Amino acid sequence: MARRTRSRSDAIARRFVNRSQPGRLQPFLERWRLLIHGRVQGVGFRASCNRRALDLGLRGWIRNLRDGSVEVQAEGPPLAISELRAWCEQGPPGAQVLRVQLSQLPVTGDDWFEVRH
Repeated sequence: MARRTRSRSDAIARRFVNRSQPGRLQPFLERWRLLIHGRVQGVGFRASCNRRALDLGLRGWIRNLRDGSVEVQAEGPPLAISELRAWCEQGPPGAQVLRVQLSQLPVTGDDWFEVRH
């Protein structure tokens, strides 16, 4: 007669998930492109938006476009992206935002936010 090499308690323990080392949960991230139209160049829009994005913990970049608009690509949690969008609809003092166009992009995994020239 063959002997069992493992105890029954080991076999039962392997059936269940071990929660002693909880895995780190990855937050749900989105990436959005915002095109801000209006009087948004020459009023400190990029610098102010950069500060706001950093305060919200977002990643991505902002730059002026030749047509006088400003482009923002921001990546992070959906709530933080919504807050940045609401800020962009107002802008800093001196800006006159006419409209903000949105489009969703694939997440890139950037880990910084910068002003591009």
